[in-house]
Amino acid sequence: MTKTAKGAATRQRIVEAAAAEIRERGTVVTTLDDVCRRSGTGKSQMFHYFPRGREQLLLAVTELEARNVFDDQEPYLSQLTSRQAWRQWRDVVVETCRTQGLHCPLGVLIADVGRYSPAAQAVARQLIRRWQDAVRAGVEATQAAGEADPRIDADRLAAAVVTVIQGGVSVLLSTGSADHLEIALDMVLGPILRPFS
Repeated sequence: MTKTAKGAATRQRIVEAAAAEIRERGTVVTTLDDVCRRSGTGKSQMFHYFPRGREQLLLAVTELEARNVFDDQEPYLSQLTSRQAWRQWRDVVVETCRTQGLHCPLGVLIADVGRYSPAAQAVARQLIRRWQDAVRAGVEATQAAGEADPRIDADRLAAAVVTVIQGGVSVLLSTGSADHLEIALDMVLGPILRPFS
């Protein structure tokens, strides 16, 4: 447990270094030595903050990247109450993924770290549930504002949106292009973005 501000900063530096290494090189080839070198720490410091070693560090990276996924979407994700707000959020999601490219934190979660431990998978599951809940709340708020068809199944649309983004990020990791993400997101958001009668 970290008890001082300096200790918290050191631990954070280690986690951020591990996340950066994994984004660049992948979980399999990233070693604790790589993380120590990048963070400017020694093995004794590493094991002080992560006494269970690699698995505990990977869990901390998963938690960091899950926070990053949400931070990248705010304040837009919390304000999905109109078609205009949905367009702004959609643009932020696409542009963020396009800019981050292969270093997208969502990519780290869905294609890399999340596969290596049950604890990391639990964090990824919580991220997906929280994300889907936020999108569903946005659909319902837009319906309540009279800007979306009340017949839309908010939970099913939210599940589809999250799935499309994850799939788009997987294609991005394979091709380096966010075009598929943009196209698929536009298609799945059609019911919420189009005026209805």
